[in-house]
Amino acid sequence: MDNLESIQHMKQFSSWLYIALIIIIALPLTRMGLPWEANAPIALLVGLIFAMVFENPHPKFNKKCSKYLLQAAVVGLGFGMNLIESLKSGAEGMAFSVVSVLGVMIVGVLVGYGLHINRKTTYLISSGTAICGGSAIAAIGPVLKASEKEMAVSLGVIFILNSIALFIFPPLGRWLEMSQEQFGTWAAIAIHDTSSVVGAGEAFGETALQTATLIKLTRALWIIPLAFVTMLVFREKGSKISIPWFIFLFVLAMVVNTYCSLPQQLTSVLVLLARRAMVVTLFMIGASLSLSTIRSVGSRPLVLAVLLWAVIGFSSLAVVLWTIP
Repeated sequence: MDNLESIQHMKQFSSWLYIALIIIIALPLTRMGLPWEANAPIALLVGLIFAMVFENPHPKFNKKCSKYLLQAAVVGLGFGMNLIESLKSGAEGMAFSVVSVLGVMIVGVLVGYGLHINRKTTYLISSGTAICGGSAIAAIGPVLKASEKEMAVSLGVIFILNSIALFIFPPLGRWLEMSQEQFGTWAAIAIHDTSSVVGAGEAFGETALQTATLIKLTRALWIIPLAFVTMLVFREKGSKISIPWFIFLFVLAMVVNTYCSLPQQLTSVLVLLARRAMVVTLFMIGASLSLSTIRSVGSRPLVLAVLLWAVIGFSSLAVVLWTIP
């Protein structure tokens, strides 16, 4: 009985701590007169530590909320961006996105074959690296008829690298003395998930955030043609395609902000709420990681993901430094 009571007390404590951390991380503390507030890397780190110490008390809520909160945050960021200026700053990155998506998919399939990795796992990891991490895997998985294990392994390995990227990219960008446009373009192409791309861009600067968000969401549209190609390659009929509709809402928000002369106070509030929502999203993503997920990855899928990440990371860095002032 004592053990059962201890377990119940621990669950209650972890549940209250989970809620308290979300509230603290969500609050714009600097605007409330306090000297510090959680940013994207800190939120992710806190989530990771929480996941390692406690079992997530609300896994279903965490999964659904992080998904929709990310989408709402991305749309909200659109109200702080000018469509014309954003298109100009992101033009170079969009052109390279086309080449990099095709290149990563081809290299990924070939390397996966050479490493004797499951065909569907290889395809999922390649899709996540080429386009937008977990979102691409979640969209392509049902079309591919992937099993739960194949989905878990692919999402796990992408998530691990995604978490690392959020911590190392901003310092690397500063060490290389990259401009805001250079870093935003590089982050959008070389980092997997939209959440970490936005988090890294925000950590580097305002222009980097806008450039990274625009290029990453343009890149995410590749989910749609890739889903159709997947149906043809794997010959699955009747599969549903998950279209990322929030990307179109993000573009609509930019159009409204550019041409409708919204009050500055309104757009400032919307962007502030979007940024705090993004930080909370990263905490929830960190809190969703478990030791079982890490163990399920295995060495060969991790090798594939790291190789693909190195290919896209170094090649995009070279192109960005060469072509963007």
